[in-house]
Amino acid sequence: MNTLLSVLLCVSLLNSQDQDYYPPSPVPDRIMLNLTESPATSMAVTWRTAVYVNEGYVQYTKASPSPDLLENAQVATAKKTSYLSDRNGANYFSAVLGELEPETLYAYRVGDSTSHWSEWAQFKTAAAGEAPLSFIYFGDAQNDLKSMWSRTIRGAYQEMPKANFMLHAGDLVNRRNRDHEWGEWYYAGGWIYRMMPSIATPGNHEYGRDEEGNYSLSKHWKPTFTLPENGPEGFAETVYFIDYQDTRLISFDAPAFYRSPKDSTIQVNWLREVLKNNDNKWTILTTHYPIYSTKNGRDNDELRNGIQSLLEEYKVDLVLTGHDHAYGRGTNLPIGKGKRATVDGPIYVVSVSGPKMYDVGMDDWMQRGASNTQLYQLVHVDGDLLRFEAYTCLLYTSPSPRDRG
Repeated sequence: MNTLLSVLLCVSLLNSQDQDYYPPSPVPDRIMLNLTESPATSMAVTWRTAVYVNEGYVQYTKASPSPDLLENAQVATAKKTSYLSDRNGANYFSAVLGELEPETLYAYRVGDSTSHWSEWAQFKTAAAGEAPLSFIYFGDAQNDLKSMWSRTIRGAYQEMPKANFMLHAGDLVNRRNRDHEWGEWYYAGGWIYRMMPSIATPGNHEYGRDEEGNYSLSKHWKPTFTLPENGPEGFAETVYFIDYQDTRLISFDAPAFYRSPKDSTIQVNWLREVLKNNDNKWTILTTHYPIYSTKNGRDNDELRNGIQSLLEEYKVDLVLTGHDHAYGRGTNLPIGKGKRATVDGPIYVVSVSGPKMYDVGMDDWMQRGASNTQLYQLVHVDGDLLRFEAYTCLLYTSPSPRDRG
């Protein structure tokens, strides 16, 4: 009897592991807004359907309190990408809506021109010039995405539902090509992704060895996102910059930096030019590996040696990272110089939004630190003021104390 029970349990476990809990259907799902390199006049949208849906369209119009949205709706045809994951086959669709008006609220829906449409959602374009902006920054989500990371992204949206966009600093999932994990990532954020645009930089868990042994990006990355392609050749949608209301946002692909000396040189040379030719008031860089680590024994000295001098020379304001599964915020002071704040160099931040945790070392570079704490951060830019706030993931409570810097 015990032997039979063990066999049945094993069979049940195997079936559970093979089951597709997030299958595609003819109705669009995994709908994602992404910022483009021209966020005042365009917006990117990506979604997924079953493999037998061969066409994709976006209907969009200026938002109105009237339900007659179709009367003046324009139609954009989406580009299709077929993708076979470890669980299913699906078609992903991607469209960039162009010639939009700055600082304008739009309504849109995606579908296949028959009865298979999403609900109407809304987004707002950036202002054409300098204007206040706010965004939400997440460190690693990575693990237990449905059960535990969900409260972080939902709490962040609850705290600041009118943020301009979200920034994900890598390790969105744990195993890069597991469709189930991407399904949980979408489940956690749900309709938030289709109302608030995202930008993302890849982490080491979005990379791995492919069948030929090459260190390569997740097969899900490019079908899932429609990110700018203004980076160096070979780094499309992982290395890029966006100018948003007098703030330059830069994604630097940290795992690819370590891939080869050639790849690191290409990125560093590109970064130098992007920082040199920059007339924006504020500059924010996101890269997965920290310049300074929060955990004893971890150090990314090659990355620090490669780019820190550029960050200081061109006065980058914030460097937003993840990887170390703790929280730390501090300045560009060399180790051993104490905790005196500086005003002429970058503020470095390491954060974690998911439940995987490491110890925090509280090295001298850190003015603030926390361990065993799920967090999200709100960044506000208004004229000559940048305000940084760190919150725990607790819902329905005042997020006090908060970390401002």
